[in-house]
Amino acid sequence: MTFPQFAYRNVVRNKRTYAAYFLSSAFSVMIFFVYALFIFHPDIKNGVTNLAAVQLMIAAEFIMYFFSFFFVIYSVSTFLKTRKREFGILMMHGMTKRQLNWLVFLENMMIGIGAIIVGIGLGLITGKLFFMIGSVMLDIETLSFHLSWKALGLTTVAFLLLFLFISLFTTFMVRTNKLIDLFQSGQKPKKEPKVSIFLSIISAILLIASYYLAATTTIMTLIYRILPVIGMTIIGTYFFYTQLSVFIIKLLQKNRLLFWRKTNLITISNLAYRLKDNARMFFMVTIVSTVAFCAVGTLASMNVINKQFEADYPAEIGYIAENDKPIHEQNLQQIETELTNKQVSYKTYQMPIKYVEVASSTDKYAPEILPVVSFTDYKKIAEMANFDFMEKQLKEKQVFGMKTHQLEVGDENATYTLTQGSVKVQRNNYTEHVVFPKELLENEGLVVSDKLFNELEGNKEIFTGFFIKEMKETNKLFENLVTEGTMWHYEDKPYAMTVSGTLLENQMSLFTMMLFVALLVGAVFFIAAGSFLYFRLYADLEYDRRQYLTIMKVGLTEKELKRIVTRQLLLLFFVPIIVAIIHSIFAFMALQSYFTLSIANEMVMVLAGFFIAQVIYFFFIRSQYLRNLRKVLI
Repeated sequence: MTFPQFAYRNVVRNKRTYAAYFLSSAFSVMIFFVYALFIFHPDIKNGVTNLAAVQLMIAAEFIMYFFSFFFVIYSVSTFLKTRKREFGILMMHGMTKRQLNWLVFLENMMIGIGAIIVGIGLGLITGKLFFMIGSVMLDIETLSFHLSWKALGLTTVAFLLLFLFISLFTTFMVRTNKLIDLFQSGQKPKKEPKVSIFLSIISAILLIASYYLAATTTIMTLIYRILPVIGMTIIGTYFFYTQLSVFIIKLLQKNRLLFWRKTNLITISNLAYRLKDNARMFFMVTIVSTVAFCAVGTLASMNVINKQFEADYPAEIGYIAENDKPIHEQNLQQIETELTNKQVSYKTYQMPIKYVEVASSTDKYAPEILPVVSFTDYKKIAEMANFDFMEKQLKEKQVFGMKTHQLEVGDENATYTLTQGSVKVQRNNYTEHVVFPKELLENEGLVVSDKLFNELEGNKEIFTGFFIKEMKETNKLFENLVTEGTMWHYEDKPYAMTVSGTLLENQMSLFTMMLFVALLVGAVFFIAAGSFLYFRLYADLEYDRRQYLTIMKVGLTEKELKRIVTRQLLLLFFVPIIVAIIHSIFAFMALQSYFTLSIANEMVMVLAGFFIAQVIYFFFIRSQYLRNLRKVLI
């Protein structure tokens, strides 16, 4: 038998242990290859939308590649720790350190090359399906399957380099201590897990504080809280597994009524060791799963953006003219003609906007010139947009802050002294609904009483709103007047304009592309998390066999064995997932600050989908694990 044949037989003999690692690596290669096929597909032309899709997929390639690097490093280092007894036997029979390193290198390269071949093969088989899904989500014509040699070469070279580097690196991780230490590595009794009460308390404080900050965040505070919350959550999670969870188990052991009941003595005693031994693995699974949940959940929540747009754009087409030049009549005439030719029914409403000077204000962000509209015109816009209007008529010196976006939040109480007549007005609230979208006005304005509006003087503009039943009917209209659905107030034009249907389509296309990318990347992360659990479970299989064999000699029944194993597997599989779900729930609570509408349904569907997948995986692994235990025990 040649040395490469010996390495190959080693891999085949340990195929059960390497299975999840191999399949996860192959799946990562497959997704990387599929994205490369999209990136190099000749039918995806350089356009704004398609270019964004390509950029997102390139970003996904980098994310998966770096994740695969750390995933493989962790996996290989775990496997090496479980093979010390095997290495001891080989060295006892004369294998040198150099030969042992060469053996580990060959095994890793065989697994890596196999994963590349299988991953690319799966990508070729499923490529057409991904192209069909992608063409729908990217809103382009059906893509024919095209095998790009660039995609094939990029995937092969990238992952060959990855596995080559890791195979070289792992040769330095092989520890050849004394033979007696290698032989006894799996038989030494485990030390009593120690716990720090101080670090346990720190863990609880960090997690509670991060949850509180996430739950109470607003759109104004989110940017300042996001990094501290992420940092506290990561540190708190690590100490939760290494300290707090073990501390809780030790408290349970002191409860004699619970601890001495039936098989709880064995189950709870093992929990402390399991938690301590698997702390890093639990931590990694939790963080990786949380990232997957949040990535998919965040983009799935964008389904509510349609309703959000309806609130942010009361008029499906908004047009504000700076003066009375003939060009405005021509533009408005073009809008009406194009809508008529497209057989789109609409209603219009025109209203004046006055710009008044502000002498002073208690609002430090108040501009020198404010746009002002009357309460009656604001009410009319809300009614034509079919908004529920419950606001009461303003008093003479009372004003509303003019909301230009549903998520805008500011200091409600402010006093303005207008230059004209030194009139003082009090702002106690913002309008319930958006008056004009943010693209049409340079500064936040005021809604004043009709009487005050008539008394005020200043430069005047005219707003013309076109109200259409279906926002999507305006998609891609008036492209000579706007760029991608908008002409901002600060652009070099004598008018500002919005076409909400085009804006919505562009926004939804971007989020759909991001969802397409996030789903596949999230799947890679989730499957990798399952792999961590799988090979950690089988790494402890020999130790578990010896332990349960000893216990069965003193009367443990098969039914009790199943109960103990099931409880321990439930801990292994669901503790990190449940913690990840809790992390994600509070992350989604922070995300809710970006929406005026509830995203709870989308969040529940995403988390429930991942949880069901984990349940199915649990029952499959449980049946396989029990079958392997029975081979020795029964």
